[in-house]
Amino acid sequence: MSTKFEALIGLEIHIQLLTGSKAFSADSTAFGQMPNTQVSPVSLAHPGTLPKHNRHAIELAMKMGLALQCDITRINRYARKNYFYADLPKGYQITQFDTPLCTGGFVNIKPKTGGPKKVRLIRIHMEEDTGKSMHDQDLTDSLIDYNRAGTPLIEVVTEPDIRKGDEAYALVTEIRRLVRYLDICDGNMEEGSLRCDANISIRPKGTTPFGTKVEVKNMNSISNVKRAIDFEIKRQTELLNNGRTVVGETRGFNGLTGNTFSMRKKELVNDYRYFPEPDLPPLTLTDQDIEAVRHKMPELPETLFKRFNTELGLSEYDAAVLTDDKTTALYFNRLVQCTSNYKSAANWVNVAIKGYLNENAMGMELFPLQPEKIAEIIAVIDRNVISHSAAVQHLFPAMLQKPASTAAELIEKLNLAQDADTDTIETLIAEVLSRFPEKVQAYKNGKTGLLGLFVGEVMKVSKGKADPRKTNEQVRKMLDA
Repeated sequence: MSTKFEALIGLEIHIQLLTGSKAFSADSTAFGQMPNTQVSPVSLAHPGTLPKHNRHAIELAMKMGLALQCDITRINRYARKNYFYADLPKGYQITQFDTPLCTGGFVNIKPKTGGPKKVRLIRIHMEEDTGKSMHDQDLTDSLIDYNRAGTPLIEVVTEPDIRKGDEAYALVTEIRRLVRYLDICDGNMEEGSLRCDANISIRPKGTTPFGTKVEVKNMNSISNVKRAIDFEIKRQTELLNNGRTVVGETRGFNGLTGNTFSMRKKELVNDYRYFPEPDLPPLTLTDQDIEAVRHKMPELPETLFKRFNTELGLSEYDAAVLTDDKTTALYFNRLVQCTSNYKSAANWVNVAIKGYLNENAMGMELFPLQPEKIAEIIAVIDRNVISHSAAVQHLFPAMLQKPASTAAELIEKLNLAQDADTDTIETLIAEVLSRFPEKVQAYKNGKTGLLGLFVGEVMKVSKGKADPRKTNEQVRKMLDA
């Protein structure tokens, strides 16, 4: 981007709530059903039908607001947002206009470039989803699936605090992580349960008026949010540098080309002719309602990160990896209740366990060993019953095959116990040194880095049973003799 201009970017993140029924009717929200099977006269807007509040959706929305330090609105009124499109059965969308459920708040992000940043929120409001247009199912016509119509959504609207695509990437990533921790949305952008629109404008640095705003839609992955924003900043900058003007419009994003394209003129608020929803009474929330939701809140990733980093003494990297997803954080949380060796526990989760999960393409929720079993492995290593390498290469795989067995039983069965007998270790060292006379001489001539080679060979000959600490000491002693 030219150094003459700066970008101002605000995001609108639509989050589909994990409820069993729709926002204002009893229709199912099950994903992946046959088209137009999750509908009723209410969601299809037949004459005479009336909407009704979904209390569970409201509680889930309040969770998000509390997690982001928002103020909760006590008296909520709904409005009709009027526009005509085939996927909107009523010809209007029930949403919140002048009384959003949540106001203010912020999201802390850590972009890959630049330091940590606080992105302020304008509001979080509730609304219903539209149906889904399908343009590739028929050769001549577009088709509409109304299964999604009426599904409860919240829309998180940020202040234009974002300056580049990398920051937007970090923000959407944090929002997705948060909704998964809260169990209010699965966060799958590919399935449309989390969608993001970006409002982008640029202005000369040092000026205060905003530039012409362009909205970009149709970004179905977090990486595409970043790509679309970076492209749009470049496009607008080139227009201004060439003496042309930026047109206020809605644009789509083509993930194959990485380009944005014009869709339609940008609507103004007045175009939607908002007016109060006459069929829904105001929703009143009390302090008791809010505290009841707060009481159900889980421990959030930021809190877990601070505790893992400060109280348990883990590095920022380890704490960040452990809190990246909820199931891993909860597993580790249970593991440290069973062992006081927190660093070793973090290493087992971040390396051996994650390696196993990646190899088998599964999530932590499917991992077969309970935290108590990993604590058993850590304990036998700490007591020098078994070496770490033997635990990783033999004991861990054996426990995965037989989760009901104890570490002690498998160590005995597989003959994995370390040999701490000095005479035995000396015999093995002598055997190894006799095989590498030239390297022994090189060590004596000053190449002390070869020590690791000799220790490794001894461990290999002993099949991991030699005590590594004693082996290291004895190898050094015999070489220096």
